[in-house]
Amino acid sequence: MARFVELPLTAGGAKLLIGLIHLRPLPGSPRYSGGFDAVLEGALADTEAWENGGADALCIENYGDAPFWKSAVPPETIAAMAAVGAEIRRSSSLPLGFNVLRNDSQAALALCAACGGSFLRVNVLANAAVTDQGILEGEAASLLRARSHLDPRIRILADLRVKHAAPLSPRPIEEEAVDLVERALADGIILTGPKTGAEPLIEEVERVRSVLPLTPILAGSGIHEKNLQRYLAASDGVLVGSSAKEQAIDTPVDRRKVEKLTRLLHIPPPSRMGPSRPE
Repeated sequence: MARFVELPLTAGGAKLLIGLIHLRPLPGSPRYSGGFDAVLEGALADTEAWENGGADALCIENYGDAPFWKSAVPPETIAAMAAVGAEIRRSSSLPLGFNVLRNDSQAALALCAACGGSFLRVNVLANAAVTDQGILEGEAASLLRARSHLDPRIRILADLRVKHAAPLSPRPIEEEAVDLVERALADGIILTGPKTGAEPLIEEVERVRSVLPLTPILAGSGIHEKNLQRYLAASDGVLVGSSAKEQAIDTPVDRRKVEKLTRLLHIPPPSRMGPSRPE
């Protein structure tokens, strides 16, 4: 079994920067052009940039595989992600996670168990969402039972109103958030904007925090050096992908941009409370 490195994520604890490893198209996907070595080399280069830049954890995604399967991905996708994950686990000391797009939580869990991953991201853990893949339904019942069998230490980070989607039957976001934690048993919540590169509404992050003060909350899209501090005031960390790239989202991670984010991460964020009144 690969080495397990725990994700140090707690509500109110040290703020975390989770760097996304956007994999190039994998074997079997429409844009795969052959040459798996290039996929692996790109992932390892991004890993080095994130780790040397000061990131706290890594999350591997099959980002280049669009259009994505609705739920279960084919065996070649899981095999390719396992090959990459094993190499990253050998080369990096950071906690490692997986997100298998669009919503294959069972594959992500299995990858964690095989590659020493300590967390997975699930786009739709509970409720139902209308997406470009169709209607995705929550997988909490099967996922939580599988986790008990494979490794109960693995943490589940669940998207709340995931990007590129809309709730099938929206309710107040506070109700959805509480259900994710109390009924679907998510270990942490991720909030995003409507699409890749778009920031979440800060008001929604604050509303979720108000009803879940003891649950880790992460901002999961659109975070960059100009808005990072604002989101850290209401969350426990961020997931960053596109804003740390050299140029476009399909270019390598820029270590210098990671270093800038890391420096900002360790500056105490401004309070969201108004100034105190003199007595």
